[in-house]
Amino acid sequence: MAGAPRLLLRFEGLALLAAATVGFHLTSLSWWLYGVLFFVPDVSFAAYGAGPRVGAVVYNALHSTIGPALLAGTGLLLGDARLLGVAAIWAAHIGFDRMLGYGLKYASGFSDTHLGRIGRPDHAQADA
Repeated sequence: MAGAPRLLLRFEGLALLAAATVGFHLTSLSWWLYGVLFFVPDVSFAAYGAGPRVGAVVYNALHSTIGPALLAGTGLLLGDARLLGVAAIWAAHIGFDRMLGYGLKYASGFSDTHLGRIGRPDHAQADA
């Protein structure tokens, strides 16, 4: 992933981070909650201890916008600002990760994402 599409996807992540953060503000919940919960989806890294296939499934489940969208929909139906706030924090985290270039994972390994390979380039392969 390079060039204009890469830049566009990074800005898309920034837009999600910003919109979700504003959405959280509109819930009038405490900002300490935002700070405490923001990196909770990253506990999914621990699933890589069970192997890359399991790790990718768990990571993707917590880093896809499907979860926060369903949670936000439930919050709207129930009129529950807490659910809306948690959904906003979750979405903000996903936007933050996308802004940094972290994508959904493939089972081949943590560094293989739908946005391209992350991490330092493998100089042995680059020199080949």
